[in-house]
Amino acid sequence: MTGAVRAVSAAAEKSAIAREVLLDLPEWFGVPEYTQEYITACAALPFWTYEIDGEAVGFIARKETGSVAAELFVMGVKKAHHRNGIGRTLFGAMREDAKARGYQFLQVKTVDEGHYKEYDDTRLFYESLGFQKLEVLPDLWDAHNPCLIMVMYIQ
Repeated sequence: MTGAVRAVSAAAEKSAIAREVLLDLPEWFGVPEYTQEYITACAALPFWTYEIDGEAVGFIARKETGSVAAELFVMGVKKAHHRNGIGRTLFGAMREDAKARGYQFLQVKTVDEGHYKEYDDTRLFYESLGFQKLEVLPDLWDAHNPCLIMVMYIQ
């Protein structure tokens, strides 16, 4: 089973892919209004999908945060395809595009360690990509979900 990354430009297609993938991940995206915010935002962001036999099984979206920095805004890979290198491949495509566009830094936000196993796994994945812990904002989201900001130098 081989797949490939494809950049997506059509807003409706981006939202449809994001919806399909995120709804398969309720452990991470279980609050409907927040999940909808991600789905809606994806329509306007640079977006890549990973497809196997024409089926979107994962995606990543990037958001500009400044003239030299961008954020891995949201990504997801359907559970049946976890631990097959799809997330790493999607990130590589997004990172290379960010470098080509002159960004120097990437950031990602996740829940700080020790609160939820799924987010601990997510943090370990981001660390494996090369992200480093920068700062915890304990009240950005709420007291039960302290926001960990992780950064990476890419240029």
